Amino acid sequence: MSTTKWTIDPTHSEINFKAKHLVISTVTGKFKKFEGEAEATTEDFDGANVGFAADIESIDTNQSDRDAHLKSGDFFDAEKFPQLKFANGVLVKNGGDYLLKGDLTIKDTTKPVELSVEFGGVAEDPYGNTKAGFELEGKISRKEYGLTWNAVTEAGSVVVGDQIKILASIQLVKN
Repeated sequence: MSTTKWTIDPTHSEINFKAKHLVISTVTGKFKKFEGEAEATTEDFDGANVGFAADIESIDTNQSDRDAHLKSGDFFDAEKFPQLKFANGVLVKNGGDYLLKGDLTIKDTTKPVELSVEFGGVAEDPYGNTKAGFELEGKISRKEYGLTWNAVTEAGSVVVGDQIKILASIQLVKN
């Protein structure tokens, strides 16, 4: 059985996250610099091995003071832990959809995670490159990864929610 290697096409991919702010609204952020790969033995990617890393310094929430706070020791501590990593990932076909199971490391904490995946299919671009598309979604508890900073407003609302939504649109290019 031959293995096909694929890498993330960063110009056609995005990694976003969403966090509740003051319990009443949502703030969206993204990682602007990331890399990843998959190794598949089947055309439908069932059983593919997946790995991924994002640079903490590339966080962008459209507000520079908040970005600086997220990079600080209160949250990701980018100086000590410059990347978050997803390793030992396996894409498993689950009916018409997929699950991506693997180990997410943020700071010095590694926990198993599962993300729901929608496989968009495979196509050839105008330059002869074979591409595959995926939409990923899941949730993690930021506190489980040591991202515990919070504040309480005068009215008793927390500033940052614990549940973080992960939303990614990934396009892989066949090597």
